[in-house]
Amino acid sequence: QVQLVESGGGLVQAGGSLRLSCAASGRTFSRYSMGWFLQAPGKKREFVATVSWSYRTYYADSVKGRFTVSRDNAKNTVSLQMDSLKPEDTAVYYCAAMLRRDYTGGDYSTGALYDYWGQGTQVTVSS
Repeated sequence: QVQLVESGGGLVQAGGSLRLSCAASGRTFSRYSMGWFLQAPGKKREFVATVSWSYRTYYADSVKGRFTVSRDNAKNTVSLQMDSLKPEDTAVYYCAAMLRRDYTGGDYSTGALYDYWGQGTQVTVSS
């Protein structure tokens, strides 16, 4: 069982920045690929970014150049630095853990690949 706890959400003006963090339980965090997803009211969950167990990073086109995902295996945390925020980034942001290490598909945007999810943290960007 892996527990994930997000933090760092809040209210920010358009053009501002926020840094989300996700703390994971367990002694094998370094073996997980860690993703971030968002869900806006009335919309489906969307992929944001992933950092694989091998430190490869993947981003949704909508956040490339604005968001940066990173991990610290010593602290069992994954972070999402969000810059140049837009009102359309407003959503609940979730971190997720993928346990399998043999995935070679190259597309980490499918939620079904992830085994554990956090409770989410609200990000609101005002115009």
